[in-house]
Amino acid sequence: MSDVVTTPALTAKDFATDQEVRWCPGCGDYSILKQVQTILPQTGIPRENIVIISGIGCSSRFPYYMNTFGMHSIHGRATAIASGLKATRPELSVWIVTGDGDGLSIGGNHTIHLLRRNFDVNILLFNNQIYGLTKGQYSPTSEENKVTKSTPFGSIDHPFNPLALAMGADASFIARTMDRDPKHLQQMLLRSNAHHGASFLEIYQNCNIFNDGAFEIFTEKSSKAEEGLFLEQGQPMLYGANKDKGIKLDGYKPQIVNMADGHSADDLWIHDEKDFFKAQILTRFFDNPATEGHYPRPFGVFYETERPTYEDAMKLQIEDAIATKGKGNLDKLLEGRETWVID
Repeated sequence: MSDVVTTPALTAKDFATDQEVRWCPGCGDYSILKQVQTILPQTGIPRENIVIISGIGCSSRFPYYMNTFGMHSIHGRATAIASGLKATRPELSVWIVTGDGDGLSIGGNHTIHLLRRNFDVNILLFNNQIYGLTKGQYSPTSEENKVTKSTPFGSIDHPFNPLALAMGADASFIARTMDRDPKHLQQMLLRSNAHHGASFLEIYQNCNIFNDGAFEIFTEKSSKAEEGLFLEQGQPMLYGANKDKGIKLDGYKPQIVNMADGHSADDLWIHDEKDFFKAQILTRFFDNPATEGHYPRPFGVFYETERPTYEDAMKLQIEDAIATKGKGNLDKLLEGRETWVID
């Protein structure tokens, strides 16, 4: 008789808790939660090795609804707490759930430093361009002239571009998806998880109470094909209901062309996730439509590269220090390298 015990394969239900989900009916967070629960069984990672860490905001209730380890931390500090966890427990799969207010306002500094250090964690940034939990103030990603409870005459702030910010912080993986495209969202979650390093996934998330329809032009069937550009590695940049529009490059200047005017796929920009410079162009497609033209909004993986993670480098440094200098002496460390004698 064999003593081998077969562990049943996990399903999405195994990652759901018995907690009542307390988001507003119709909130985009429901879809994101569902897709995360759907893809995690596909990763093959045991639940006890998965940790969900959040800060403060509507999105930050996520750990309550995930049957994994987790922590609902403090405003803007999920990235800092996750960094400490990953440094000490590198074998864990760490997911950071944050929002445009939590992760880019009070937590903005922590976010950029996690990205440059390249911890092997997954950042899911729910971007609804508003503060939902505190009832409708403008956020760091709200568009200019946005009228809210805290900007009754319209916001005069210039908004953050999350993916451009991530590129500037040398993130090793950046991508964008949306709550209302479950299939694409699942693909991007799996790509984020597969990346060894800090992945930054911006998720357009509808707040149907305080900013309803912010991304409607990219999600509705009547306009999605004309306004969204879905990136595929090694494929020409085609979009439109009949794939009748394309993007070509004149040097480093993108141009929209009509395929009916005699253009072929060979004339178009071929997407390369490894091209750092072209990825920066893609992140800027929507910044200044009045002066730069109206481009479709890209979705998919903009950029991915490989570089050492922080926890791997730290492990090697510790091993090297032990090998060359032996185990450390805490008293000498506290004493420091410099001393003063006071007469």
